[in-house]
Amino acid sequence: MARKVVQGPIRDKEKTKQKLLGAVGKILRTKGYAGLKVSKIAAVAGFDKKLIYEYFGSTDKLIDEYIRTQDYWSKMNQDNIEVDISDGGKELSKMAILNQYEQIKRNKELQKIILWGLSESKPLLKKIADEREEMGELLFKNIVDPHFKEKSTRYRAIAALLVSGAYYLNLYTAHNASTFCGIDLKSDEGRNEIEKAISEIIDFAYSER
Repeated sequence: MARKVVQGPIRDKEKTKQKLLGAVGKILRTKGYAGLKVSKIAAVAGFDKKLIYEYFGSTDKLIDEYIRTQDYWSKMNQDNIEVDISDGGKELSKMAILNQYEQIKRNKELQKIILWGLSESKPLLKKIADEREEMGELLFKNIVDPHFKEKSTRYRAIAALLVSGAYYLNLYTAHNASTFCGIDLKSDEGRNEIEKAISEIIDFAYSER
């Protein structure tokens, strides 16, 4: 007689975890970060809230894990990206910032997370922001700074403007008007102009070192 296989949330831990993580994303899309309460997450996932504590330890740790799956810089750190860095990080800078610009446009949950980080002071959001800075520091210290030498701070400032611009332009056009400085950022033509400008600014910065 074949042994009966018991199915359910306890037996299928990974599937349950993914459903709980998915519930966080669904709530962010529909209710915003204010809706991320333990009872609401459990209800949307269709499980008892005790599984959140059993599998993640706390609601904050569940949300933290979800944010890491969406955060562009956290995911970039986990990917094995092969880029020639003999140019002092020029092509790596282009790839990172242009890909970020595109991902924020496509990922509505990431947009909500960014807005959350701008509007509230939360330890879990600060922790991820600090880790993002640490990863960026490794890039600057080991690749960019040796290339720019005494002008490295200037390039860091340029990178800061480009990264923050990629955030803002996507958030602005997603939640308000579609045009910025007369450029339609919801059109392919408009977004291509922004992407070309990002590349040209990085090229200029490297040519002026």
